[in-house]
Amino acid sequence: MDLEEQVMGIIINAGQARSLSYEALKKAKQGQFDEAQTLLDESQEAAKAAHAVQTKLIEYDQGEGKTKMTLVMVHAQDHLMTSMLAKELVTEMIALYQHIETVNA
Repeated sequence: MDLEEQVMGIIINAGQARSLSYEALKKAKQGQFDEAQTLLDESQEAAKAAHAVQTKLIEYDQGEGKTKMTLVMVHAQDHLMTSMLAKELVTEMIALYQHIETVNA
């Protein structure tokens, strides 16, 4: 697999992870917490796939600058980091929705 394909793997999987997180949030807003958790689990799997590619690139580079840094590489890193942040925040928001439902029950 060439570098461009690897970078696209990060972008695609990170984007999928972020999208699934927001789908989970929508389900939680509707009180569908089991469905929300399933989507969060799927989000985590997509994030793992993106992170695995990132790890391969880091291992190959070994801090020696072997990996060519391109704008698309930076874009991929941006996607990965924002998807990770989105999942963390969505997870907290879902917990809040669950708490509110419990308090109001």
